[in-house]
Amino acid sequence: MKVRMAIPLASMVVVLAGCSFGNRHSPLECMERAMYFESNQSSRDGMIAVGSVVMNRVVSDKYPNSVCGVVGQKNQFARGIMTRRMDGKSLPKVREAAKSVLRGERHPLIGNAMFFHSASYRASYDNMHYVLVTGGNAFYERRHRDLVTQPYPPQSIEGITRR
Repeated sequence: MKVRMAIPLASMVVVLAGCSFGNRHSPLECMERAMYFESNQSSRDGMIAVGSVVMNRVVSDKYPNSVCGVVGQKNQFARGIMTRRMDGKSLPKVREAAKSVLRGERHPLIGNAMFFHSASYRASYDNMHYVLVTGGNAFYERRHRDLVTQPYPPQSIEGITRR
């Protein structure tokens, strides 16, 4: 004779609160999502730059120490980055770039930059040292204002960034 126990709905919610019902992603999937939603319409150069920023954050003690922890951090990347659908048509080029960054490729001009915003955005802060504009984004390091030597994004001409 089997005995079934009724589990109150409230108890199930508490037990399952830590589960993500299929929303768990591998580091590759998280990197793809960052590249896709932050630079999908850009070149490979732009995707590698976004991936380099993600990896700079992973190794920093100021951010989570995993790709998914960094990419999923609230208010840091595109809204809905971990839940929105990605178009399968552009996924092969995104996947190749994501794998390359996870294997160690970094954009040569990113350096220690851990931040970026749309290249058209003009911030009023005086602690942003810009290192690169590519893929529609301007990448920068935060520095003490006295150490900022490039307060405006460098000019990008035909895919070549001038510093």
